[in-house]
Amino acid sequence: MLPLPSPLLVDGRLTGGSGGTFDTLNPATGEVLGAAADATAADMDRAIAAARRAFDESGWARDVALRVRCLRQLRDALRRHSDELREMTIAEVGAPRFLTTGAQLDGPVDDLGWFADLAESYEWTRDLGRAEPMGMPSHRRIVREPVGVVGAITPWNFPHQINLAKLGPALAAGNTVVLKPAPDTPWCAAVLGVLIANETDIPPGVVNIVTSSDHALGAQLAEDPRVDLVSFTGSTATGRAVMTSAAATLKKVFLELGGKSAFVVLDDADLKAACSYAAFSSVAHAGQGCALTTRILVPRDRYAEATEIISRTLRSVGAGDPNDDGTMCGPVISARQRDRIEGYLELALKEGGEFACGGGRPEGRDRGFWIEPTLITGLTNDARTAREEIFGPVLVLLPHDGDDDAVRIANDSPYGLSGAVYGTDVERARGVAARLRTGTVGVNGGVWYGADVPFGGYKQSGIGREMGAAGFEEYLEIKAIAEGVQ
Repeated sequence: MLPLPSPLLVDGRLTGGSGGTFDTLNPATGEVLGAAADATAADMDRAIAAARRAFDESGWARDVALRVRCLRQLRDALRRHSDELREMTIAEVGAPRFLTTGAQLDGPVDDLGWFADLAESYEWTRDLGRAEPMGMPSHRRIVREPVGVVGAITPWNFPHQINLAKLGPALAAGNTVVLKPAPDTPWCAAVLGVLIANETDIPPGVVNIVTSSDHALGAQLAEDPRVDLVSFTGSTATGRAVMTSAAATLKKVFLELGGKSAFVVLDDADLKAACSYAAFSSVAHAGQGCALTTRILVPRDRYAEATEIISRTLRSVGAGDPNDDGTMCGPVISARQRDRIEGYLELALKEGGEFACGGGRPEGRDRGFWIEPTLITGLTNDARTAREEIFGPVLVLLPHDGDDDAVRIANDSPYGLSGAVYGTDVERARGVAARLRTGTVGVNGGVWYGADVPFGGYKQSGIGREMGAAGFEEYLEIKAIAEGVQ
């Protein structure tokens, strides 16, 4: 199904990149999996021109029925090839097999149907009725229209989820798209181009997929005046750069950025259940998730007990082969990311922290890119290790002195992407959750993720929302029309 080297999709044609090819690696072994088309600035220019032309000259933006049909075709094509996609995702992303039945593959594929259904039932025009502003009889209506050309820039950690979370609503809303995926996971994006070209009725130029080893092509999308909106998921530092580039043409931006989310354990909680859940959930996919709760806040007088529970849990999780059904924590994506995490581990020791468990590379994992699940104790919330996003299987345990102190610590962060609260008194837990300055919160193990739930953050965790009706409307403009009446 996947031609090698994997192609670009530009203006409806599958082509090679002007820069030749670049390698994609298996994170578990460090070996070369194969090659992907390496696009240049000229290729990106062609893709933007194709998207602009398709939006301005085709009927895509006005044909809701066509868009709905095409989204369902893409969903069905992805389902038909799910076995191949699953193996590819495990190999290229290092994603544990069990995650591919959820957010790493099956979930986002199904979510395309939700956006198709939403577009089909959406109130594109709202009649406001007759009024007489300034004495002029007028009939007014509100019309929702697509923004135009969308530049989508996506990361490597959950590539199917994020690629489809941008393509789904953008296409359902009537936009055309240029997708620039991360260089670490080009195949997960390129396969979409193959399926779109071969198994859907999506017109040429509506979707363009440009893989490249050159990070600067993302900046090209943000700067180009032919692009009307940039949708970016990634680090806060890169998000600032995207916003700066987009400012020159005052284009719309959606930014889903970093996090250092807090898991608050209240003093009435079942400590074993809470700490075990916090540990398990925070090192899934080797901790490579922006919304993972990597700061665990526990009552000060139970700090030692919590340390033992979390350490025991992390040791039982370990770091394993992503192909195995029982693996939760696999490799990190690259040598660069492994080295970055190790830099934070060294920093933690310099800041006065200790490793209650982990702290290095797992034994027997000499090939590939691995970090063992790690718990850092002995730090305060002002330590860099406790404040900055590490993006690995590394947790920081912090003490709190009651609900108010826990809320203060949780909110004392430049980020506000997610959070969690665990306690026996549900009303009390809800009250603490309501005080967290963050875009999503789970209470007592509640899972907020879903196609119908808007996801995004407060503060430096981003601007706007992805998923849900709110995420769909990020890709729409609002036009008010008034007609004079007698």
